[in-house]
Amino acid sequence: MTEPSTAYRTGAERNVRIIVTTANDVAGYRIVEHLGLVRGIVVRSPNIGQSVLGAFKQIVGGNISQYADVCEAARHEAYAQMLAHAEAMGAHAIVAMRYDATEFVQGATEVLAYGTAVRVERGG
Repeated sequence: MTEPSTAYRTGAERNVRIIVTTANDVAGYRIVEHLGLVRGIVVRSPNIGQSVLGAFKQIVGGNISQYADVCEAARHEAYAQMLAHAEAMGAHAIVAMRYDATEFVQGATEVLAYGTAVRVERGG
């Protein structure tokens, strides 16, 4: 099984029929209905192995891939939750999609994926 962070990095996101864009519209489509905010939220912290290796890399410097893997996995999971929320609402697309991250407690980060669920039709 492919780890979420690996799948995310190679572009193998969950296969759904929902268009996701950071723009406020979808090129070639006309928004016919705004369904509302959709979101996915994940709170993650590194496991003990990632923490130990990450702490060591902080001393020597450079990219801390163990922490990056935790972040990528959290973004991927939040994105998948957001898509599921949009699917449940009957959305065709998500516009104005964004990520937000906040340290929830020391060592644990909240990752939020959110946007506006819309129904679209070709043209426009």
